Amino acid sequence: MSDANILFLRLEGPLQAWGDNSKFVIRRTMEAPTKSGVLGLICCGMGLSRQKAREHLPDLNRLRMGVRIDRPGTRWWDYHTVGAKVGILNAAGVIKITQTTKEKETLVSRREYLCDASFLAALRGEADLIERVKDALENPAWPLFLGRKSCPPSRPILAGETQSGDLVTALQCQPWQPRYETDEPPGEGCVPCLAEWRASREEPTAPAEAEVWYDAPVSFDPPVHEPRLVVRRPVRVKIGDPTQRRIPPPPRPRADYQNTEYRKARDARLRGDHGLCVFCKSPGTTVQHTTYRRAGGGESQDDLRSLCRLCHDAVTMIEYGLGMGLDRINPCDPRWRAQIIAKRAEIVAFRSLETRRRRLEAEEVE
Repeated sequence: MSDANILFLRLEGPLQAWGDNSKFVIRRTMEAPTKSGVLGLICCGMGLSRQKAREHLPDLNRLRMGVRIDRPGTRWWDYHTVGAKVGILNAAGVIKITQTTKEKETLVSRREYLCDASFLAALRGEADLIERVKDALENPAWPLFLGRKSCPPSRPILAGETQSGDLVTALQCQPWQPRYETDEPPGEGCVPCLAEWRASREEPTAPAEAEVWYDAPVSFDPPVHEPRLVVRRPVRVKIGDPTQRRIPPPPRPRADYQNTEYRKARDARLRGDHGLCVFCKSPGTTVQHTTYRRAGGGESQDDLRSLCRLCHDAVTMIEYGLGMGLDRINPCDPRWRAQIIAKRAEIVAFRSLETRRRRLEAEEVE
């Protein structure tokens, strides 16, 4: 068997958190998945506890890891409470007590997340080890998460495998999948890539730009990590098929005030209401759509109500404020009466005296 098998992992979800060496109440996240986080995910799939994982970490650390940052995401903050009803120990090993309530103290910590990020990770190692990792992720013993238990993945984690090439070449050969057809990779077709560096006969010395990441896990309980070297390189990728398709909204019926059938229904409604506003009994000058489901010429008299201009403006403003869709306000419904009266008064107070004289009825100019 080849000793250069590579397994690809798609790490994508609403939230991700890949902790660095931050401690205490401020918990930040790295810009990309850490080796500690990815190996912890594998141990979770294997059903290993934090204590039991220590026996398997030497084998898992033989895997070389590379990460392609397909979508960096947005950094978000949230807060967590720790130790509620259990207690937090102080430096002397005694549970802290709140001075005012005399209850066990609860610790509030701020935690950072990557929102809407997407990464393609590649693990390179011996064929039998890669096969064990693949089996664990295909049939996980415990639910998998992206750094923290509150961060479930939104796509299957396994994303294929290959049997040749180095990490950077393998990541470059995998298509970059846009979310929509119009999306493009960041950096004019190039995507950032973080590849683990190890000394070799061809390259015995690390390049000057190599970064030190303290994320190679020795133990999860207690947390102990060793440094590793990471080289950042941009890779040019091919654009693959989009993962989502933009679905146009369904056509929405709209009123056609020039339509002959609408005009007939409008005139019939005004005659049926004796030319009066159904709300304030002023002369009715227009009609109000109570629903737009048959708008555009299919309206019936029951879809319309006669209103004066002031009541029509008041009802329309309420509808826009509530963001109503096809079904609108029926001004004859008693539950809308108080709101329409209040909106009428607001309109009258806002308009200038000249506008009121020119646009409103005589009773409204007083």
